Amino acid sequence: MLIYLAGAINGCTDSECKDWREYVKSQIGEEYTLDPMRRDYRGRELDCVDEIVEGDKVDINNSTHVLVSYDKPSVGTSMEILYAWERKIPVLVVASLETKLSPWLIYHSTKIFNSFQEFINYIK
Repeated sequence: MLIYLAGAINGCTDSECKDWREYVKSQIGEEYTLDPMRRDYRGRELDCVDEIVEGDKVDINNSTHVLVSYDKPSVGTSMEILYAWERKIPVLVVASLETKLSPWLIYHSTKIFNSFQEFINYIK
């Protein structure tokens, strides 16, 4: 099992980018995750476009699942979801009950959870 941790990064604070990822890693084991924040390009995105996208694609190709933290729309996350779905990699989404989900997100999701704890219980 190797889970790619997808979620908004561009325009987000350190806390928004890292807190949920660190929590998931602490609960299931860092060795079972691929965290794109290990390549934090914030502030230099336009200088590293190919590096960002190709690195994320390699990670997704190497993963058994994609976990999506969804609390707001993100172009990069949406592209990662479709990329994984097209390769038949299960897409697991965590979104609160209050979050309005796009029909596109629902369609391309294997399973939707309302909390990270729900996801952790499922994946263990």
